[in-house]
Amino acid sequence: MTPSHASETAYAKINLALHVRMRRADGYHELETVFAFAEDGDRLTVAPAEGLSLTITGRFAKGLSADADNLVLRAARLLQQRCGVGQGAAFTLDKQLPVAAGIGGGSADAAAALRLAARLWGLDATQLLTADLGAELGADVPACIASQTCIGTGVGEQLLPFADAAISGRAVLLVNPLIACPTGPVFRQWDGMDRGPLDFSCWHHGRNDLEKPAIALHPEIAEVLRQLDMTKPDLARMSGSGATCFALYASVEARNDAQQAIAAACPQWWTMASSLR
Repeated sequence: MTPSHASETAYAKINLALHVRMRRADGYHELETVFAFAEDGDRLTVAPAEGLSLTITGRFAKGLSADADNLVLRAARLLQQRCGVGQGAAFTLDKQLPVAAGIGGGSADAAAALRLAARLWGLDATQLLTADLGAELGADVPACIASQTCIGTGVGEQLLPFADAAISGRAVLLVNPLIACPTGPVFRQWDGMDRGPLDFSCWHHGRNDLEKPAIALHPEIAEVLRQLDMTKPDLARMSGSGATCFALYASVEARNDAQQAIAAACPQWWTMASSLR
């Protein structure tokens, strides 16, 4: 595609491990996490326009608003204001990721909008990585801008590059029971206990401290993890605040067999077979 008619994947975000250390005075929580990203996700396209607009299509478009509060338009508007851009953009979002699912759908969409708008308007896209644009839109947005494996601390916005040969290219299966699991109630359900730091060099031995509170609110998540464990993955865990869970496999064939088994056992669930970037 030409720069004036471009598209981007809004890569699904996966928290390989997520330790909640403490609640801060401002109400936010100190986190330690390893962000990874699937090769697949929502799809966002853009074309030149006088103003800013958004059309939403796809499996999970129902119930989503394309008004000015949508993160895609908020991201583009913020970039306009910061860079003094007078041009507009017409976005189309193909929504393939479940909403309120713990895989950064809205944040990934906002990050893709920043990348696309920067390209459309002839801006230096590398500046997006160092600017505070992402953090103003949400804690996960900075990580989603580059969509590369990294360490996240603070509320998730303080990032460090992280290279691990066991991550890139790994076969991954995402499963969601199609239950919305908003972040706020899950954090409120957390018991406030600091269970210790995350050893980033051994992230696979870590945990997701939001898994237990999410299951307390939505017991179906436990069944997702049980079904994944039955497929003998190398690792199965909930991502973010849920309800999506992921499993890592040694081969594409093992992942595909697992997807088929889960689709047969629980055909009402959403699944996505992918690889880690």
